[in-house]
Amino acid sequence: MSGNVHPWGWIVVWALLATPAVAEPAGAPALKLTFAGETELVFNPKRDRCDGHDVPDAPLRAYRDAEGKTVAFGLHFVNRALRGDTLDRIKIDCNVVLNSKHLADPAAYDDYNWITATWTNDGKSVDAIIHHEYHGNEHEGRCAFKEMMKCWYNTLVGYRSTDGGANFLRSARAPVVAAAAFTQDKQQGRHRGFFNPSNIVAMGNHRYFMASNTGWDGQGFGVCLFRTQDTSDPSSWRAWDGKDFSRRYGDPYGPAGTNTGKPCQPILPFQAPVGSVTRHAASGNWIAVYQAWKDDKYHPLAGLYYATSRNLTDWTMPRLLLAGATNYDDPCKISGPLMGYPSMLDPQSKSRNYDETGDSAQLYYVSLETKGCSITSNRDLLRRRVAIAPAK
Repeated sequence: MSGNVHPWGWIVVWALLATPAVAEPAGAPALKLTFAGETELVFNPKRDRCDGHDVPDAPLRAYRDAEGKTVAFGLHFVNRALRGDTLDRIKIDCNVVLNSKHLADPAAYDDYNWITATWTNDGKSVDAIIHHEYHGNEHEGRCAFKEMMKCWYNTLVGYRSTDGGANFLRSARAPVVAAAAFTQDKQQGRHRGFFNPSNIVAMGNHRYFMASNTGWDGQGFGVCLFRTQDTSDPSSWRAWDGKDFSRRYGDPYGPAGTNTGKPCQPILPFQAPVGSVTRHAASGNWIAVYQAWKDDKYHPLAGLYYATSRNLTDWTMPRLLLAGATNYDDPCKISGPLMGYPSMLDPQSKSRNYDETGDSAQLYYVSLETKGCSITSNRDLLRRRVAIAPAK
């Protein structure tokens, strides 16, 4: 995600430099996912957009509002919802539910905003985690470099809607869900912070999501798991440290002492952002889908992968779902479109927040056209039905 279309090679570089030393995944996935239908077009910007900002640029998220209608997000930093009577029939609503003010003050946390995770208990009050990007190169005197990637500072911020998702406002409580332990003027020259959260899921009395971090002194690069009992309080989220949910990643511009606990323990086999997590109702297994570049350990080919878990902290070895170049690959070396931003949702899910699936679901992902060495804004949101069964 970015205010401008950008390359993704930085993820690979930082992963190679800071591979987390944590427990290895064990065994094959408990479930087998196989495609059971043809690819369908869900959203095409040229056909469906309200204006030039309506570009698929995040994994699809969805919930049912108080009237039982589906509200979904997965577009750009001028945030509009996709709405429909069901998930199968979502269309863009041109009302802007959350804009991006491009403020120069990094402590305002309002430069570029994406709605990237939502949770609602009643369909009226909706809590959201915002993927917030601060581009210091666009604000005079804020960055020592001119390149966006060398000035990019990422935080996760809490917002809330009280009208079912028609409008979102920043939380009146301490709004930062997770941030680096330093302000944006520090460690410039690379991308920094927490970014690309998964959807929020329920297990028992707690709510969970996963998010990537870039790594820094005392914190390993990788995917962290967060937990809370109150999604309306952004400051209540705590990260898994390998034994407990102890780590608070508070506002570095706020009062001293907001960063407490041990560093989060990155979770394997995920290289970078987890697209989505959903619970298979029949087996009780969690399914994570994500994109990956080719590596020598877990991912023999570039493409879309999945892994399963019983507890969200311990995951199996990944299994390839769909091979192909993703937007983590170098577009200079790829002919044809790239894939990205996968998520899996069951249109028939009994969960208001689509965090549970039956034996069939839809894999949503984005096809991104390239031009020369650049990823363009010509992107299609696609979906393909997946059958879910016990692995043999």
